[in-house]
Amino acid sequence: MKRILFLLSAFVLLAGCVKDDINDLKKEVNDLKERMALYESLLDALNNRLYVTGYEEKDGHYTITMSDGTKLSVSNCVITLADGVMTFVFADGHTISIDAATPDVTVAEPAGGFVIDKMKWLHIQPEAADAAGVAYRWLLDGEEISGEKDLLHVFAEAGTYHLELKARNMMGESSHTVAVTVNDKTYMNGIAKVYEYLPAPGQFINAMPEATADDTPETMRQKAEAALTGGSMICLGGFGGYVVFGFDHTIVNREGNDFIVLGNAITGSAEPGVIMVSYDANGNGLPDDEWYEIAGSEYHKPTTMMNYEMTYYKPASEPENPDEPEYIRWTDNHGQSGYISKNNFHTQPYYPLWMGDSYTVGGTFMEELMYVQEGVSISPACDWGYADNWPNTDARAQIDIDWAVDRLGNPVKLKGVDFVRVHTGNRAENSITGEISTEVAGFTDLNLLINQ
Repeated sequence: MKRILFLLSAFVLLAGCVKDDINDLKKEVNDLKERMALYESLLDALNNRLYVTGYEEKDGHYTITMSDGTKLSVSNCVITLADGVMTFVFADGHTISIDAATPDVTVAEPAGGFVIDKMKWLHIQPEAADAAGVAYRWLLDGEEISGEKDLLHVFAEAGTYHLELKARNMMGESSHTVAVTVNDKTYMNGIAKVYEYLPAPGQFINAMPEATADDTPETMRQKAEAALTGGSMICLGGFGGYVVFGFDHTIVNREGNDFIVLGNAITGSAEPGVIMVSYDANGNGLPDDEWYEIAGSEYHKPTTMMNYEMTYYKPASEPENPDEPEYIRWTDNHGQSGYISKNNFHTQPYYPLWMGDSYTVGGTFMEELMYVQEGVSISPACDWGYADNWPNTDARAQIDIDWAVDRLGNPVKLKGVDFVRVHTGNRAENSITGEISTEVAGFTDLNLLINQ
């Protein structure tokens, strides 16, 4: 009986040893397969003249990025990097070495360097053979002006400049220097083009500029452009009425205030218009890129509403009462409704003659503190940051591009702007002066005044 038990125990022990040996053998076979697969991948890279552009290491496991963007997973080996060569040392003593290079970036520089007029966008698009994992920096006089591969920059002054592009990956950094000649140029200090004009109903609509029943959105755009480029003024009507205009140059964002949207505000009679700005990011000359709001003094107040909309409805006929209180009906996107009144000082239709039965406009809405005191209508100005808010000669009418924020309210650093949009920022009226309606009379680029 003892002999049988001994034989059974020996068999079990032998079976366990055999099982361990089999598992060890399987592991060795798997390791060999992985090593051979890695050998093959590295040899393929060598045959295809690929090189290493980056790597990551975590718990002894490496992820190697090749110049064609492919990634290799490497483990159970030691990696060394020296003199632009990455060497893989495996447990069996085998080694494979592959070139490790800094980014291969070229800039197609014209003969004599890049040439651009001042206050115009310079666009440089480098070619990168190994874009994966590369960080870019453009430097001007040692100061970083962009962290993007493609450069979009504007120079405020004429002169000769040298730009340096630094491209870095985990292998190191390459550098290129390009020359830029910036020519002097004379520009018009004012509005060069109107892209859109859509006022809200108001007592000066169809009169400033004058409209007829035959007008269209395009002919009214042309009339607004003729007024603003010819020294006249246009009215934006009640809340949401807007105009979009541009210039013959880029308004450069320099230290301090940059521009004024001219209006006809006087002390105690402000009609603040919300200002938005945009730059020609896609280079097509149209205001179809992202817009940024100039976050003036009212922007962060709890009484200010973003994305507010009003819909205006064309009246069936003009009222007999010259002071009709329920003249033009409106509704908003907050469930409210009301009417724009008519007053006997302005007898023409207040609803834009070229618009259909209804239309919607919107934007940031600000609380209006309009009131009557001793028979005088008072409309106090906002502290800063709006059009037609302070007299044009008042420093508080000036706008700093650095006040711009994105649609989420985050501050942005814009190098310059090419387009401006202004809309009337509130809805308020009384029987003395009628409704609050922003007027736009022109534009001043403060940068153009520096050397005058």
